[in-house]
Amino acid sequence: MGELAALFAPERVAVVGATDREGSVGRAIMENLLADYEGEVVPVNPKRDEVLGRPCVGSVGEADADLAVVVVPPSVAVDVVREAGESGVSNVVVITAGFGETGSEGAAREDELTAVAEEYGMNLVGPNSLGVLSTRRGLNATFGPDNALPGGLSFMSQSGAFITAVLDWANDQGIGFKDVVSLGNKAVLDEADFVSEWGDDPETDVIIGYLEGIEEGRAFIDTAREVTQETPVVLVKSGRTEAGAQAASSHTGTLAGSEQAYETGLDQAGVIRADSVQELFDAARVLESQPMPENDQVAVITNAGGPGVMSTDAVGDSRLGMASFTDETLDAFSETLPEEGNIYNPVDIVGDADNARFREALDVALGDENVGCALVLSCPTAVLDYEGLARDTVELQRKHGKPVTACFMGGSRVEAAADVLDDAGIPNYFDPARAVEGLDALVRFREISTREYDSPTEFDVDREAARDVLARAVDRDEPRLGVEAMDLLDAYGIPTPQGGIAADPSDALELAEAIDGDVVMKIVSPDILHKSDIGGVKVGVPNEEVYDAYEDLVTRAHNYQPDAEILGVQVQEIVDLDAGVETIVGTNRDPQFGPLVLFGLGGIFVEVLEDTTFRVAPVSGTEAREMTGEINAAPLLRGARGRDPVDVETVAETIQRLSQLVTDFPAILELDINPLVATPEGAQAIDVRLTVDLDELAVDAGDADATDEPNEQTLVDTEPDQ
Repeated sequence: MGELAALFAPERVAVVGATDREGSVGRAIMENLLADYEGEVVPVNPKRDEVLGRPCVGSVGEADADLAVVVVPPSVAVDVVREAGESGVSNVVVITAGFGETGSEGAAREDELTAVAEEYGMNLVGPNSLGVLSTRRGLNATFGPDNALPGGLSFMSQSGAFITAVLDWANDQGIGFKDVVSLGNKAVLDEADFVSEWGDDPETDVIIGYLEGIEEGRAFIDTAREVTQETPVVLVKSGRTEAGAQAASSHTGTLAGSEQAYETGLDQAGVIRADSVQELFDAARVLESQPMPENDQVAVITNAGGPGVMSTDAVGDSRLGMASFTDETLDAFSETLPEEGNIYNPVDIVGDADNARFREALDVALGDENVGCALVLSCPTAVLDYEGLARDTVELQRKHGKPVTACFMGGSRVEAAADVLDDAGIPNYFDPARAVEGLDALVRFREISTREYDSPTEFDVDREAARDVLARAVDRDEPRLGVEAMDLLDAYGIPTPQGGIAADPSDALELAEAIDGDVVMKIVSPDILHKSDIGGVKVGVPNEEVYDAYEDLVTRAHNYQPDAEILGVQVQEIVDLDAGVETIVGTNRDPQFGPLVLFGLGGIFVEVLEDTTFRVAPVSGTEAREMTGEINAAPLLRGARGRDPVDVETVAETIQRLSQLVTDFPAILELDINPLVATPEGAQAIDVRLTVDLDELAVDAGDADATDEPNEQTLVDTEPDQ
């Protein structure tokens, strides 16, 4: 283990607030530690001489401990942690509640706690934590009612109550753990810290967890990507619905990010996301005990036709495929199975099959080079010995080295067989769909562990020109920008049509004369979002009509909204929309993950069809190209119904350049390029709309003034208009 080793395997633990009062948290923690812990326990309580037979010391500084468990009121908890830091304690678990989860006063106290821990370089778990436990030295520094069985799962949870329930259930199921952490409010240590630590632990086979929020989304992605190359990470993330997100916030003080951001971020991190506790442990158990399949093709061996069909349906809903057997395998099945059986997949060995027929069929299937994994699916009959079938399954899985799950359906008849399978690490399920999902988790992790990640490209861009464009929002005290911000795209190398913004009819004519052919003219106003609805767009305007068109557009805008701010009229070359595919590239800033980049079918279809895909920025070249292939309309980009394929590489590069733009400027909250017209020759951004955080933008401008080379032009006047 790395720098958190002493948190899980301390030599000496101080319990600050230890007591022998019945029903108290301080007593429960003392009792749990004294039950199995191999190290020394030191109670800290200046009002007592001893607790549960152990002599007390008056302060944490006297305990000489490498782990302090703090169970004192919140009003003094910060002082205790400070004293622990001053005395050299490197690891602290704050059980005490009454911090960020309780309101502004508690949040201020939590900020102070964080500052103290950072000042002394302490690893701090909590506050508002159930505690930590580790089976490596029998450590149970929690106030839960149960200890854990030893095993290869390391488990973190943002809910302490969830841990107590899981341990009670897991002990009954024979599921063991290496380390368990109640994250609490995550004032210092968070999920990324424990994923990193357990990823370096050779004795942790699978990392699992329950989370209500992730504070530093991008950091978590980067950490988990490295870990999941070797160690599976399976998480349940609650708060998927609006009501659930509100409940999570009130429960832990977590500001829940958008569900789309979590779905995208966890996928980019290589995390297997479970939708339920059942899925969490189904995946964990098979990942802990079964080898990785060489391919995603599954063989189903069954003595029951109906459940065999159910398993086939489940395979169709998964990443798996039904294996196509070799001719040698089919010949072997034809020789050994009765005529009424089915030699194709799923292999139906018929209801009167005895153990010998089951064993031979499974042996043949696992020996097929096309088969990556297998499901043994059986229903009880008078001629079948379930326990014997379990032993055969274990032996054949070990012989062939391929992953196997079992679905021995039944009640009491299954118990002995299930024990045999469980001892060998072969999961058994009553539901065929769950057995298939277990194999699917193995295939999913195989895909994750073999992913190749590339670094985002750093394009040569003009950041100063971009700052100048964004400064206009501050100058006008207007957070919204439209086509007047097209220069922002130009600064980052995103292709745009020829043209510009005209402040009067003469400017409009000058711009039009520089463009070959007729032009498009659009009213430019931050107060008028849907220009077409008010007749604020004219297409195919010849030079001789530009002057009158300008006047007409401005008049229409004023008639529609007299108080609207009119910035001018955009004059732009005509882009043949029929020659390409209208797409959208956009971004929305998530509170936890930062910029979330969107790509999809654009134009008028974006809100109706919602054919989009997402990535957390910064987006690499590989990820951008993947995005272009993930939408339902991808065939349109590749060429469909006789159309030429569009320049997908330019589209992918545009996604990357936008990703770099919104990463460079955190003040950009939302930005849509719609449409981005993709053609065989390239791509062009026809329209843009964005929203900025004026305060953040002013700060960014101030930082730029302080750090950039001096120049004659002041970028932004950061003094607010009075």
